[in-house]
Amino acid sequence: MKSVVILSPAHPLRGGIASSSERLAQEFQQFGYSVEIWSFKFQYPGFLFPGKTQFSSDPAPKDLKIRTLIHSISPLNWLNVGRKLKKQKPDLIVLRYWLPFMGPALGSILRIARKNQHSRIICIADNIIPHEKRPGDMLFTRYFVPAVDAFIGMSKSVTEEIASFQPKGPIAFSPHPLYDNYGQAAGREASLSKLGLDPGFRYLLFFGFIRDYKGLDLLLDALADPRLAKLPIKLIVAGEYYSNAEKYEKQIETLGIKDRLVLHTRYIPNEDVRYYFGASDLVVQPYRSATVSGISQMAYFYEIPMVVTNVGGLPEIVPHGEAGYVTAVDPTEVASAVYDYFSKDRMAEFQEGVRKNKKRFAWSAMVETMEDLASKIEKPK
Repeated sequence: MKSVVILSPAHPLRGGIASSSERLAQEFQQFGYSVEIWSFKFQYPGFLFPGKTQFSSDPAPKDLKIRTLIHSISPLNWLNVGRKLKKQKPDLIVLRYWLPFMGPALGSILRIARKNQHSRIICIADNIIPHEKRPGDMLFTRYFVPAVDAFIGMSKSVTEEIASFQPKGPIAFSPHPLYDNYGQAAGREASLSKLGLDPGFRYLLFFGFIRDYKGLDLLLDALADPRLAKLPIKLIVAGEYYSNAEKYEKQIETLGIKDRLVLHTRYIPNEDVRYYFGASDLVVQPYRSATVSGISQMAYFYEIPMVVTNVGGLPEIVPHGEAGYVTAVDPTEVASAVYDYFSKDRMAEFQEGVRKNKKRFAWSAMVETMEDLASKIEKPK
């Protein structure tokens, strides 16, 4: 039986990378692999983690072997984990790279593991250059890249960034697959009831951790647009603040839009995700910068049209005028898209476009891309 070890955050750590890596592990199992996830026993020091907790209260995923082994700032740990990985000799080592801070740990572990002259190492790069830059980012990534045999970029912009670091192996583009692991779609009526929402309104959704680059302030300004004030719509903000909450609260008060908001600014458990999408008519991602976004893949799974800004890989994912709207990073343009959607009753039209496009994002395609990359990697030395 072929074997794969995935180096990535996983349960009980929370977040989109953990959830999608668990889903990837399940897909590898469907392909007949023996799979383990090697997660972090220490992931972030406090200054890098702005949320309340790094840990999820959700139950562990069934039928997955998750080992909490990696310490992000302990070189002795990197040595020990690298030796274990070298000895185990999986056919594939697949890892997630989303933050250059992890470059020294992951790069060191891989340099040791590859000495088994058997394992092929493939990196899924969520980001190579992060949205919120810090000293050392370039240095850490330059150290990390040579330890990898091949890369997958989930947007064309990230694929280009990978190439700029001149890795020695092949690079492939494979879009982020659907988030289909949060439960089947819940109907509008059941979702509104679950969340205690008024069925007399239609709902926009801003979902996920609230960070400055995600542009919630732009969406709040858009909501204050006089055209939208005349429509029976409200905005659901569902996700924990990872930036200064007071700034947004002051903006809401200044704009006078509090009665048009549903603020669930807390961590959303996995079991509740489907209700937020079930209650919503349009998902809005007014990002100032982006590579890929798991929120788009949730919207595709639940077949909800989107408004995204013209940054990073978002326009590749959401065809303008078919599965939603692509706008400038501008509140007036965002408001215009929302107004067009509701005033011209485009939901059925765009839902059909979403259904058509979601076929591009199968998990099987991601595994097949990795198998193709592995076949192109020369025997490790």
